[in-house]
Amino acid sequence: MNHNTSQVEEFIIVGFPGLQDQESRAVFSGIFLVAYLLILLGNLLIILIFAMDESLHTPMYMLICSLAFLDVILSSVVIPKMLVVFMFDSKAITFVACFIQLLFYHGMITAESFLLGLMAYDRYMAILIPIVLALRLPFCGPNKVLHCFCDHVSVVRLTCADITINSYVALTISLSTLFIPLTYILFSYIRIIRSVFKIASSEGRLKAFSTCGTHLLVISVFFLIAAGVYISYRVPGTSADMRIMAAVLQNVIPPLMNPIIYCLRTKEIRDSFVKRIQRTQILPK
Repeated sequence: MNHNTSQVEEFIIVGFPGLQDQESRAVFSGIFLVAYLLILLGNLLIILIFAMDESLHTPMYMLICSLAFLDVILSSVVIPKMLVVFMFDSKAITFVACFIQLLFYHGMITAESFLLGLMAYDRYMAILIPIVLALRLPFCGPNKVLHCFCDHVSVVRLTCADITINSYVALTISLSTLFIPLTYILFSYIRIIRSVFKIASSEGRLKAFSTCGTHLLVISVFFLIAAGVYISYRVPGTSADMRIMAAVLQNVIPPLMNPIIYCLRTKEIRDSFVKRIQRTQILPK
């Protein structure tokens, strides 16, 4: 069976199944609108500073700029449609648009996970495998996606065919793209921690742990929540609202925190930002 047998022409983005009242939708609209604007402001600011200051054109800052770019794309793929669902109760999305969102969402998640692991090379072939398998499935109805956006498992569950192969292939690839870079990161931080303990002064150790701690917090949010979401689909009785909220937070918290961690806490970027502001005579020199 292939996609030519599908009868579904559009999907319905349900949002949070247990929170469909007007008050809840209004609260979510406000929270995610403010979060999206802050994500755009913070990450576009990093990209602008990097583009304007040639002294920052080094491999380390290129990684930071790449992360900011991915955060903008990832949040823009997911949040605007969420806002339309919550604000205007406009839940319909075409079949093609749903799979385009699914492709870009999982593609950006994979790219960011490897970028966080300092292995930001092309893994889109791995992501295309489950998506191609999903496109071959027949969608005869129902068409209500129990999520705030088109997520792979949420969409595939709507097919009227057996999805055992799709499920195992997607889980294997998803966990691999998460835990391979996570293993690399943990290995790096073990070496960092060993080096930190060799620092003689307590002030130096405290500064080093402060720098690493915030980065580890973002890594924990990104990787562990993602793994929990993937696994929760296979655990009977898991609350749909909690799973969806976890997936949404995974896409909102890291893009919000990354500009603070990699911009405000990085002296070179912070100094460059202050110099740009002073040149516009907004701040005194």
